[in-house]
Formats: sequence, structure tokens, C-alpha cells
Amino acid sequence: MAKPSQISPSDKAAALALTPVSHETEARLDRYVDLLVQWQAKTNLVASSTLPNLWTRHISDSLQLLTLAPDAKTWVDLGSGGGFPGVVLACVLADRPGAMVHLVERNAKKAAFLREALRITGSTGTVHLADIGDSVDSFPGPVDCVTARAVAPLHQLVGLAAPLVEKGARALFLKGQDVEAELTEATKYWKLTPRLHSSLTGQGWIVELDRIERRI
Repeated sequence: MAKPSQISPSDKAAALALTPVSHETEARLDRYVDLLVQWQAKTNLVASSTLPNLWTRHISDSLQLLTLAPDAKTWVDLGSGGGFPGVVLACVLADRPGAMVHLVERNAKKAAFLREALRITGSTGTVHLADIGDSVDSFPGPVDCVTARAVAPLHQLVGLAAPLVEKGARALFLKGQDVEAELTEATKYWKLTPRLHSSLTGQGWIVELDRIERRI
């Protein structure tokens, strides 16, 4: 069973040095981490091997998206899973008037966890228990950013996010070291002009897209 002691204080300190947050946001993130560790024992939310480095591996990795879109208020997180980046973003945006994070998750147990995480952190968000493809057209009003992390290959993510990007959203996808291979595959199906941002937390990348066009 996962225990809170598995969370490294030094890892948390390193994460907050890398991606600083307010004291209020830190408190919300602490409650989120405690809940995740409790639920991890019965629902596989993250790889257990990553728990000692949860703050840098998962939380900072999510927080860095806000540096690329500091003014974005409405976010859609595709395949939220354990809440990265969706719940982390919601914790930061909890005090921002008009902010909303939509978390899309098809697994009922994970969706229940996400709802509880939003509740105990007092964060502004809503959980959509649905397949991604069934929900991307259902969000009211404009969406500023659409995100995804460890959900699907890039060419599939592009297709899922396309309806939102076509309406003005910016896509920010967290990807690993094989991003070039994924981009090569994606450009077989889509006309893209990606901007790549090196991850602050390791050897991964953030793929930024603001225009998506299907190849004919």
C-alpha cells in the first residue's frame, strides 16, 4: 500500500523551486497529493515507482504549462487519469475569477477520484465521464487551451483536439523523448506547424499547436 512517507520532502522542495506557486496553491496541492496516495492503494493512478518523485515527475511537469499560457482561463484536459495536468491546473486557477478546467476521463473510478480531488482542494473544475471523442464538441463557450499527458500517440491526440483548436483553442501536449518520431507520424495525416518547448522536468517536450488541418 502506498504511504504518504513515500513522498519525498526534498523532491517537493525541488519541484517548488522549479515551478513556484503561492502558499494557497501549495496547500491545495498538498491535499491533492495526500488524496492521490490514499487512492493509489486501490486505483492505479500513477506508476507506483514514481511516487518518491511525484512532485517533480508529475506536479511540476503539469505546472509548467501555465508558463506557456499564463492568461488562459478555460482549459480542457483530455484523458485526465490521475489528474495530471488537469487537477494541478485547477489548483492554481482556483483563485482566478472566471477560470474553469474541464477534465475528460472515461474510467469511472478515476473520474470519481478527480471529482473528490476537486472537492477537497476547492478548485474550480468539472469532470466529464465520457470518451474524449464524444465530448470535445460539448464545452460551452470558448476554450483557451486543450491539454493531454500520457493519453495517446500524437497523431491521435491531434485528431481529438482538432475541433477545439479549429474554434481558437491552443493545444499543449506533454510528450516524451520520442516526440520527433510522433511528429513524423502525425504529419502523415495532419498539416501542422508545431512549436516545441523543452520540458523543465526532464527529457520530455511540450508540443504547442494553434492550427490543425487534415491532409486530403
